[in-house]
Amino acid sequence: MTGPINVTDRIIALLPRLRRFALTLTRHPDDGDDLVQLSVERALSRLHLWNEGTRLESWMFRIMQNLWIDELRARRSRGQRDADFDLDVIAGADGPKAMDARMALQETLAAVMALPEDQRAVILLVAVEGLSYRDAAEVLDVPIGTVMSRLSRARMTLDQKAHGAAEEVSP
Repeated sequence: MTGPINVTDRIIALLPRLRRFALTLTRHPDDGDDLVQLSVERALSRLHLWNEGTRLESWMFRIMQNLWIDELRARRSRGQRDADFDLDVIAGADGPKAMDARMALQETLAAVMALPEDQRAVILLVAVEGLSYRDAAEVLDVPIGTVMSRLSRARMTLDQKAHGAAEEVSP
């Protein structure tokens, strides 16, 4: 007999998505993992603040976004710089086809990670996580028009980088 899934199980099911979002925000796997842990701890300690009828993933993403903003402020006050993202954390298989796919993935990931933080967050929430513009706006605590504008700029930048790379390869 299966009953309703409890909130803790739903949070556990969100962990891969939370990690992707954290990695996009932090640009470093260790910092991303720490951010996921802090976000889950915060959510569990404040579960009474979540409204049953609202989207749990939006609430979790918003907690994560707010914690990351707090962390950036703390780092800036300490004079600490952000570390570059390590593209070697992506594992690939052997063979020419896998190598081509890995290189394309690395180029795409590098282009996304080079976007300004506000654009990176929007592109991940909308294009990767599938959140609506309204839900992304709620997570980021910005107007929906800002989400649309940031997403448009991010897409244009990625398109320009893709076309620039394609022109470099073609004879």
